[in-house]
Amino acid sequence: MKSVRQIIRENSIKPIKRLGQCFLVDFSVMKKIIEIADIKRNETVLEIGSGLGLMTELAAEKAAYVYAVEIDKKLTSLLNENLSNYGNVVVVQENILNYKLSLAAHESSKEKIKVIGNIPYNISSPILFHILESKENVSAAVIMMQKEVADRLCAVPGTKAYGIPSVLFGLYTSISREITVSPSSFYPEPEVMSAVVKILINNKPLFPVKDETLFSRIVRTSFAQRRKTLLNNLKCADWHGYDLKKIQNLLGDLGISEKRRAEELSIQDFAKISNAFKIQ
Repeated sequence: MKSVRQIIRENSIKPIKRLGQCFLVDFSVMKKIIEIADIKRNETVLEIGSGLGLMTELAAEKAAYVYAVEIDKKLTSLLNENLSNYGNVVVVQENILNYKLSLAAHESSKEKIKVIGNIPYNISSPILFHILESKENVSAAVIMMQKEVADRLCAVPGTKAYGIPSVLFGLYTSISREITVSPSSFYPEPEVMSAVVKILINNKPLFPVKDETLFSRIVRTSFAQRRKTLLNNLKCADWHGYDLKKIQNLLGDLGISEKRRAEELSIQDFAKISNAFKIQ
């Protein structure tokens, strides 16, 4: 198998900065990602940013189907050429944020899909939330991302990294940081450390939530300004009839101090607050 650098050189590929292209050149890391994903023969895999197709090949050797989603037209042509021998690979030229993950699930089988990828760091958060929004169609994701983003996903209450992603992903998923990857494993080399994270999407939320949209809004509003107290953040939004006094009473009834900050609240605390709001 040709190396990444050799493929790049032979095809005169120049990484496009605006697309956040940093090609993974360490084949051992690619194999580790596939190993962590634990792909079964009957499963469908969607790869985000298939690039040169080396990890796509590894996935295709194990999965029933692989959807290789790549936005770069030149790389898409290369993928179609290099993966032509794999009858179970579908190359999709598309921005992953515009691609419905449910399409891969519905077109291939009724089972949930697995997502893998070395995602562009400049849009890592939108991609992660895109996956979370498709949780009904995804069983697991193994993603390479900026280490700082991985820290936020895995953070616990009371820490600086704990925030919106920690809570929203924590409600629906089980997350583990699998490996840390140095800049030398990429071309061009990023200025930050990277990490591979495994996200297992649970069949039901960690705590019961009556209204998922309201839960998300409360979490985002509570973290809007981290230095403000919970009450000061919540009172800045329109809660359809909940004025300052009603919000104070609601928090008091739940035994949650209005002077606490969002980073001090557990996922269960946010679920209690969300369920207590009676918004028509």
